[in-house]
Amino acid sequence: MKVAVASLMTAALVPVVAGCGHGQSYCDAVRDHQSDLGSIASRGDRTALIQALPVFEDLRAKAPDDVADDWDLLVSRIQALDTALTNADVDPATYDPRNPPAGLSAADRSAIRSAAAQLAASDTEGALTAVQQEVLDVCHTPLEL
Repeated sequence: MKVAVASLMTAALVPVVAGCGHGQSYCDAVRDHQSDLGSIASRGDRTALIQALPVFEDLRAKAPDDVADDWDLLVSRIQALDTALTNADVDPATYDPRNPPAGLSAADRSAIRSAAAQLAASDTEGALTAVQQEVLDVCHTPLEL
């Protein structure tokens, strides 16, 4: 599971082109966040999606209607994993599901595993693809990560 989540995080942040189309403010926000997302991705941290969550939340708030559901799905899945890790008092950078921290309850492990599986699910990947395409089509600005 750790590998799947890390792979999704890496895949999402290497070529993410976040979505643009609801007027100038959305495309401006995409451009404004390029540097932040590029900096997050350049660190190569497997927690990149969690680190990028505030940026994604801002872009979701400004997203056009045609990708609003995709942004909602993507952001809610990242939030769910972040919440599960936070509630378990687990550092996402060091968490290893094969060797969980001592004292981590079965319920917390299950919540983390479930949230990670949802983040790595095909519908999340589809939402990310839709958001990426929107940026290219409407804002004409790839958000390189």
